Amino acid sequence: MATRSNIGKLNSDNTVTYIYCHWDGYLSHNGTILQEHYNTPEQVDALLALGDMSTLGVAIGECKPYDEPGTEMSITTFEDYTKVPMISYFYLFTDEGWKVSAYGNEWMMLGDTLQELQKHLQ
Repeated sequence: MATRSNIGKLNSDNTVTYIYCHWDGYLSHNGTILQEHYNTPEQVDALLALGDMSTLGVAIGECKPYDEPGTEMSITTFEDYTKVPMISYFYLFTDEGWKVSAYGNEWMMLGDTLQELQKHLQ
């Protein structure tokens, strides 16, 4: 079963440019990859330009595209970003860094969330 996620960037006009990622959206995979490998606006823009994907890779060339029609990046309002159905994790790149919302709940800083997760796994 897929752990679906959306990966987005908050724009200056309070819209979100985002893509869909079908597999491995959980914190210890997509969350860790985003935090460690896509941490500049330029890297995030390059990732979003790929469009929807099946799997996120640690480098642009390792991302696997999604083979469904309509796989370009999308734009929505910030308020509507977490209202997309059947998405487990929402990742959002902001001026503060990566944030995450599980199932559309409260936004948390991704780095802090990953540190807390690591503590619980030890």
